[in-house]
Amino acid sequence: MKRTLSLWLGLAAFALVPAFSQAPVPTGKLHGVVTNPTGAPQTTGNVTAEHVTRAASGPGLHAETEKAGVFNVDQNGEFSGDVPAGSYNLVFRQPDTPPDKQVDHIDNVTVTAGQTTEANIDMSRADYVNNLPPEEKAKLDEMRKHNSEALKANEVIKHLNSDLKQVAQDIHDADGAAAAAEQQLGAGANKQAIEAKTAEIKTAKYTDAEQLMQKDTAAKGDAAILWARLGQAQVGLKQYDDAVTSFKKALEVDTASKKPTPEVQGLAQSGIGEALARAGKTDEAQAAFDEAAKSNPPQAGFYLKNEAVIFFQSGNAAAQVAAADKAIAANPNPNDPNLAVVYYLKGQGLVGNATMAPDPKNPKQQIIVLPPGCAEAYQKYLELAPNGPYAGDAKGILDQAGQKVSSSYKAGKK
Repeated sequence: MKRTLSLWLGLAAFALVPAFSQAPVPTGKLHGVVTNPTGAPQTTGNVTAEHVTRAASGPGLHAETEKAGVFNVDQNGEFSGDVPAGSYNLVFRQPDTPPDKQVDHIDNVTVTAGQTTEANIDMSRADYVNNLPPEEKAKLDEMRKHNSEALKANEVIKHLNSDLKQVAQDIHDADGAAAAAEQQLGAGANKQAIEAKTAEIKTAKYTDAEQLMQKDTAAKGDAAILWARLGQAQVGLKQYDDAVTSFKKALEVDTASKKPTPEVQGLAQSGIGEALARAGKTDEAQAAFDEAAKSNPPQAGFYLKNEAVIFFQSGNAAAQVAAADKAIAANPNPNDPNLAVVYYLKGQGLVGNATMAPDPKNPKQQIIVLPPGCAEAYQKYLELAPNGPYAGDAKGILDQAGQKVSSSYKAGKK
């Protein structure tokens, strides 16, 4: 028992002896970029930080080092990591470089505690490139040439994308020209002044778009979207023959590409349809709109709806009704609110064929006799958009024809 007690006392005494620990070693951060011989960031490999424990003491002698950290190079060519303060040699290796070999290095990099030390490994420097074997230098020259051409191409594409964004905005602004004109002229402006200002805004926007796309199609004629946007600008300027030529060029370029784009095909075909419709070439225009719907089926309803609008604006009632019927048939949902305006356009196209006849309830008065399908089109519009912008007009026509409105439409208070 005495022996056991003395053992526990010995352990207790040992536990009371303070433990001596080393103070933490102060560290700093290493950060750098590895550049390959072409001048581009190196995206693979790693950098080893070798701590210099003893400097070279004479000619032909090497410093003694120990590995302090290995840091991977990221996709931007960057590496970073914390190491104890001191002097380092940095060695870059590719993933397949043997441990006793290296691709490049920089020596005597001093890391200060609490600070970030920048140290870049640049293999595009002259003394590195000049020491490459002749066959590697030849490959490097070819790569530099390729990279230079790629950079130029990227700059061109970046510029073209910027122009396309501007043209899209110009077309959007042209579409909203009437509202912009009213805002600029104020509430007191008369209709004639607003129409003149609207035309001025549209012309300016479409002209800017045309000039940009003429410049860009000359610079990169194999980009179909540029020709399509040029065609849109020319339609806006009423240059219909030029627009058809541009849209056909867009189709030609897109078809010749490795992967034709349905969106460009649909845009170009519907653009041809609009240009021909506004030029009074109804049959050719209808055929072009049909091709647009076939080229890009998900947007078929959109193209055919636009066809109905364009024929309405052109005063071609028969083509307007035909386009509205095609747009309605293309939509799998007969109760889609987006179809409301299409039904209204169908009714408007048919109402011109209405006749007058004595009111059966009051023979001394005349009522409108609507042609087949007209009342149904207005009723469907009111069903889908009972408070839409054309609801009053549709209701008024139905009232004059003695038709009961079967919708939730309610006339506003006067």
